[in-house]
Amino acid sequence: MRSIWKGSIAFGLVNVPVKVYTATEDHDIRFHQVHAKDGGRIKYDRVCQVCGNSVQYSDIDKAYVSPDGDQVVLTDADFAKLPAAEKHEIPVLEFVPSEQIDPVLFDKSYYLEPDSATPKAYQLLAATLERIDKTALVHFTLRQKTRLAALRVRDGVLVLQTLLWPDEVRAVDFPALDDAPAPRPQELKMAETLVESMSGDFDPSEYTDEYQIELQKLLDEAIASGSGKVESTAAAEPAEQTDAEVVDLVAALQRSLEASGRRDADSAQAPAKKAAKKAPAKKAAPRKAAPKKSADSKTAARKGA
Repeated sequence: MRSIWKGSIAFGLVNVPVKVYTATEDHDIRFHQVHAKDGGRIKYDRVCQVCGNSVQYSDIDKAYVSPDGDQVVLTDADFAKLPAAEKHEIPVLEFVPSEQIDPVLFDKSYYLEPDSATPKAYQLLAATLERIDKTALVHFTLRQKTRLAALRVRDGVLVLQTLLWPDEVRAVDFPALDDAPAPRPQELKMAETLVESMSGDFDPSEYTDEYQIELQKLLDEAIASGSGKVESTAAAEPAEQTDAEVVDLVAALQRSLEASGRRDADSAQAPAKKAAKKAPAKKAAPRKAAPKKSADSKTAARKGA
């Protein structure tokens, strides 16, 4: 990984030098636009609407247009004058209970690596955060933009997660919920039972991006064919939708519980079936020969007849 920022965490009078790394990466397959007729790549040209000439990226400044239509142009020198651009420090503002931070506020995550020959202060801060089970709120300036961020520990490593400002979270007001009836006790009880039957421990490795896998498979097949194009196939008919609009919620919950129960039963029977296939078949016990009747018994039988 390559660090994108260097600075230090200001923890009271303690200074913790760190390097910042992007914690996540995007695996989405990227496409570019081409001319459908001949496959030629489409390029975009930065053209000035005043003089009509193409403009190099180095000759482009940033402009702001006010609601009244007034335009203000800022250069890199203007941005350099702002205090945020000079900060190479991550000051700790306060420590708050972790559960008080609404997950909707989380934005991007960054790993922090100690940037010191003796990372004692780094380890002290990480160990302290783990012991107190709290999150540190900090200010973090990256690419001329100051953000509020949460500082926490993940597997012994300090992690910085930028937070959205409160006014960046949209207020929500859905009139349909105003007069919505409250769930009935029977519905709540069955819903809780369904949740319990579907509960388990979260393991991210159990989930895969099926869309990306199938897309890569599609591209690999096109490359292997040598044509550079995907062979068109008839579109599959959409599966018939059942219970598109559920009228009886209790009935739907009941069917869901039954389906969940069948899945659990199948999962439980699967190992038993495998074991039955592996177990050697028992040999049938040899049949004993019937005892031979004596001559006297045969004579007695004829007399009786």
